[in-house]
Amino acid sequence: MTGRTLPAPHDAGWLRDARRARTLSLATLVWLGAESVLGIAAGLGAHSVALIGWGVTALVEAAASLIVVWRFTGARTASAHAEERARRAVAISFWLLAPYLVLHVAHDLDAGHRAVPSTLGIVVTAASVVGMPLLGTAKRRLGARLGSAATVGEGTQNLLCAALAAGVLAGLALNRAGWWWIDPAMAVLLAAVAAREGRRAWRGGHCCH
Repeated sequence: MTGRTLPAPHDAGWLRDARRARTLSLATLVWLGAESVLGIAAGLGAHSVALIGWGVTALVEAAASLIVVWRFTGARTASAHAEERARRAVAISFWLLAPYLVLHVAHDLDAGHRAVPSTLGIVVTAASVVGMPLLGTAKRRLGARLGSAATVGEGTQNLLCAALAAGVLAGLALNRAGWWWIDPAMAVLLAAVAAREGRRAWRGGHCCH
């Protein structure tokens, strides 16, 4: 694949989709910057492993967005070699998340931290539940049309973020009923999913879906 050119790179529709992918990734960077700061702040205040992990996930997603912006900028837009490098970089961004979450869960369980309700956390995660699926779905569709596993992988990370946000919301609510273990369980589940998605991205399997 290295050195070859993607099919019909100068087709107007393909180039338009490439610009849309780059624009969506740039917009996502702004969203994730605010989401990460607010999510981590809320998580620290609530001693919520999943909420902090979700905030860190936003940073990982931001890395994936930067990769896609890089991939569809200048001469790299029509480069299959750039797509290959971007695809593997997105896979690595998934793998950066998994060990962090596991270690963070172990630390907080050992310290006896328990999540407490957080108004800020609820507001920020609720916004993610609503907005991230729209971004993720749009990127996956664009990635499929572009033949770009990197773009599809970034969209998958957005969907993963929304799923975790929903889990965090449930964990904060159920913690009141004494189900404190829901919060770290969601973080561990995210770690497993991130590892799996990283493996699929490395192999280029995202474009098959």
